[in-house]
Amino acid sequence: MSFGFDLDLLRTFAAVVETGGFTRAAERVHLTQSTISQQVKKLETNLGRTLLIRDRASGRVRTTEEGELLMSYARRILSILAEADEALGRSVPVPKTVRLGVPEDFAGRRMIDLLSGFARTTSHTRLDTISGWSFELRRLLQAGELDLALIKREPGDGSCIAKWTEPLSWVGSRTLSGGTDPIPLAVFPPGCIYRERAIRAIEESGRRWRIAYSSQGLMGVQAAVASGLGISLLPVDAILPEHQPLNGADGFAEEPASELALIAATRKLEPAVKETADFLIANLTALRRSSKTPIARVN
Repeated sequence: MSFGFDLDLLRTFAAVVETGGFTRAAERVHLTQSTISQQVKKLETNLGRTLLIRDRASGRVRTTEEGELLMSYARRILSILAEADEALGRSVPVPKTVRLGVPEDFAGRRMIDLLSGFARTTSHTRLDTISGWSFELRRLLQAGELDLALIKREPGDGSCIAKWTEPLSWVGSRTLSGGTDPIPLAVFPPGCIYRERAIRAIEESGRRWRIAYSSQGLMGVQAAVASGLGISLLPVDAILPEHQPLNGADGFAEEPASELALIAATRKLEPAVKETADFLIANLTALRRSSKTPIARVN
């Protein structure tokens, strides 16, 4: 067995076993039930073993043979750590977990590098990050499953901590400029603001459209446009050299900018959440300035 876990995952696992369920474990370690489930799943994935079996009817859990073995080590490891803390006359602060949601089409290399930088410089705060579509991230915020979320939206659509304008552009390829009927579209799944904007604009112009390509990820849509499979409406900073921007002469009127907004689950931010929000604002502002995209800080 390879011990591919960290102490936080081990503490969570021990809490689930000792309390007999995910709900009580969440209360003990002050995390949501979904976060507890995610951490146990991560521990199982790291180890390549099933550790717990959950009774759906009662909500109780029991350990597998591997889980029972790990628990015996977990008790000893955590006990030794507590003993060391006591001997040294200090306690090691438990990192505060901040649950962050980022847009599916925004979770690229630059965003990953940014979040990795936060993890390296902030030892007392740990990020649990998920990517998803903006409508799903809104739902998770409202359900209390996230602390912060970056979402794509129409300008001014509700309160936020900070917001950035996001210029949009129609794009095709050098072999597909938009003169076909119906217009083939390369888009994201239903619920995406770019997809909704593109369809509405084409219908308002009196033309027909069809979905030629749909992808969950930005790279898929970018590749489909570059290869001539379809036309798309994308953020300006997502346009590739292989793309051909389209304008009124091609039959595509300029679209107003959309908005990237940082939203919190509550109005009063805990220190760790505020620190994370300030980090995101500072670093996203730097990225946007490099691409000449304005930001508005909301007080």
